[in-house]
Amino acid sequence: MRVLVLGSGGREHALSWALARSPSVDEVICAPGSDGIGLDVSCEKVDPSDRQAVLALARRLGAGLVVVGPEDPLVGGLADTLGEAGVPVFGPSGRAARLEGSKSFAKDFMRRHGIPTAESRVFDDPEAAERHVREDGGPIVVKADGLAAGKGVTVCDGPESALAAIGEVMRERRFGDAGARVVLEERLYGEEASYYAICDGTRFVALGAAQDHKPALDGDRGENTGGMGAYSPTPAVDPEVERRVVERVVAPAVAGLRAEGHPYRGVLFCGLMLRGGEPKVIEFNVRFGDPETQPLLMRLRSDLLPLLAGAAEGRLPERHELDLGDPAVCVVLASPGYPRSYPRGIEIEGLDEAGAFPGVKIFHAGTSRDGGRWRTAGGRVLGVTASGPTLRKARDRAYRAVERIRFEGVQFRTDIAARGLAAN
Repeated sequence: MRVLVLGSGGREHALSWALARSPSVDEVICAPGSDGIGLDVSCEKVDPSDRQAVLALARRLGAGLVVVGPEDPLVGGLADTLGEAGVPVFGPSGRAARLEGSKSFAKDFMRRHGIPTAESRVFDDPEAAERHVREDGGPIVVKADGLAAGKGVTVCDGPESALAAIGEVMRERRFGDAGARVVLEERLYGEEASYYAICDGTRFVALGAAQDHKPALDGDRGENTGGMGAYSPTPAVDPEVERRVVERVVAPAVAGLRAEGHPYRGVLFCGLMLRGGEPKVIEFNVRFGDPETQPLLMRLRSDLLPLLAGAAEGRLPERHELDLGDPAVCVVLASPGYPRSYPRGIEIEGLDEAGAFPGVKIFHAGTSRDGGRWRTAGGRVLGVTASGPTLRKARDRAYRAVERIRFEGVQFRTDIAARGLAAN
């Protein structure tokens, strides 16, 4: 089978790499891909948001499966276009993808189906939102309603920072039209975790949990980013917590979407806050997370293709036991200035040396090749990922590889997976 993966970041590099290892896959093509992804699979320069161009490429390649990496094409209805043309696609319909495309829709959906989440209010008018903040006075979370590449959320300690966040989102439109509406949400406290399930519209297979590190700086300080690193498994999600997540979050979400006429086929990403072992949903995403996908797929010993193809065709088995191996850790190397403005074209050194360490795989998130030289081409540049017999060993391997990579102004967190080590 030929598989077409859509996207160009670290998540898509990991998906392409994992699918290329499947004995059932003849070829993986990534569109548009990147120079870094091209180290592992072939690439085609097609925009994933151009539905007709993607359909034409899938037909020309004779793709037996299209795997959609980023959220924008899914919210835009790409899965509907491909499905109506008879092309198997791993990713939900445009209506089901509203779980991520609109935070206000997701909050209403969770209320309808009894899924635990934070209390919230929705505002279309910045003055009304600001008035609510002044009256509330306490810690609050400000969220742009639409898609903001994982960066449209500000966790605020009090009114001053919340008012600034509302001004940036609604008045200055830092995130464009995604900030025309905001969700103001009570701030939850506890341990964050990401949980993944592969769904075929009726059934689902639990893929497991990871822990992301969103803030830019050590100790969870600084601005929210798209993710500065992740590890899997996380002790925050033990078997009892996982049972609660499956029963109270995943199962009612899948059943609820089916009951509302939008059966969900794809990966359901549940962003959770855990306190006392009780889960509340911070957000749903309708695609694999980045960078959580990198350590999850490093751990996966099972063949990924039957899972994705089975979900796309609505035929996941009644019971499916995944084989997840050693712990894995991903450390993101980012450009100077990220998540704000950042330069491009900075030369990167040490990639070959870092990638030669045992148990290490370097996933390219934002790089380009200039002759024989690698250069930065994005905010998040590399996902240095390593597995090991213990979480500590995996972490040591990842940071050992990070030490070999050099580019001017590189920024990364030095405490990825520290919480997991402290809990063990």
